[in-house]
Amino acid sequence: MVTTQKIIVLRFSAMGDVAMVASVLREFSEQNPSAEIIMVSRSAFKAFFNGIPKLIFHPIQPKTIHKGIDGLYKLYQELRSYKPTAIADLHDNLRSRAISTFFRLTGTKIKRIDKGRAEKKALTRTHNKVFKPLRKTVERYADVFRELGFGVKLSHQINKSPQAIPVKAEALFANKTTKKIGISPFAQHVYKVYALEKMEAVIASLSGFGHELFIFGGGKTEQAVAENWAKTYKNTHNLIGNFNLTGELAIISNLDVMLSMDSSGMHMASLVGVPVVSIWGPTHPYAGFLGYGQLESDCIQIDHPARPNSIYGNKPCLCGVENCIDLIKPETIVDKIKEKLNG
Repeated sequence: MVTTQKIIVLRFSAMGDVAMVASVLREFSEQNPSAEIIMVSRSAFKAFFNGIPKLIFHPIQPKTIHKGIDGLYKLYQELRSYKPTAIADLHDNLRSRAISTFFRLTGTKIKRIDKGRAEKKALTRTHNKVFKPLRKTVERYADVFRELGFGVKLSHQINKSPQAIPVKAEALFANKTTKKIGISPFAQHVYKVYALEKMEAVIASLSGFGHELFIFGGGKTEQAVAENWAKTYKNTHNLIGNFNLTGELAIISNLDVMLSMDSSGMHMASLVGVPVVSIWGPTHPYAGFLGYGQLESDCIQIDHPARPNSIYGNKPCLCGVENCIDLIKPETIVDKIKEKLNG
């Protein structure tokens, strides 16, 4: 009799990183159908894991009931009820280490991600930079499961899987002859954001070609920007504040291409099999965070000896008077999107 393996997977944030975990777990589940997964992350990200067989989503609430060491012990007690056979720590932060420590004391097998911090420091330092591609983050995630004894072979292919369009968005897809382009122009860190006036020039051009444009991602400030663009340019639609994550994923799954920063929009598109044209500034695909199954040839970036100088985009560009991301011309972006649309 084969004993069922129950793996608790820890990855609490950030949004794009959690989406990458979902891409890995989809293939892991296909290749290990007897394994059961308890995915622990923020409740906002639950939609990423919909449809994965034998996966239970368990939310962490770090600002309320799971706050502090007492809260983490409460979370441990909740997770212990699943009777896991192993813990896959894909986060390696203080919270995930605390949970792992509680389980280790009971003899549960623990494996933790190797983030490659020394390699990433060498890639981003100013002097003696070691400029070479590092191991992809998704492979670092998969390595944890391999160390737990599972076979995992990632395809690194996007799998187009259109979902039912939300009723509220059906009218936006009524014209079947137009190309549908998603635009995710914002990011958590300002240094990863393409200048909004230049992005507006991109939107103006794409709108002029008759394409349908859908703007994603952000809060109230970004919503106001997107709504202004939607009023100014034909066939341009603001989705910020109008759909939940499940709805956004369903809409993205019906797009022809996504234009995104190095941000969660790229990873959401990867999750539903949509090709991405991505724009990069102080970060670089070499650090391992390119969207799952996306092509480096679809990354738009400026060659400069100071790039990259940041892994997460939380540091300003060091390329000179003008930020490297703003040296990218709107026409370059439009031409790349036309190339993708034309196959």
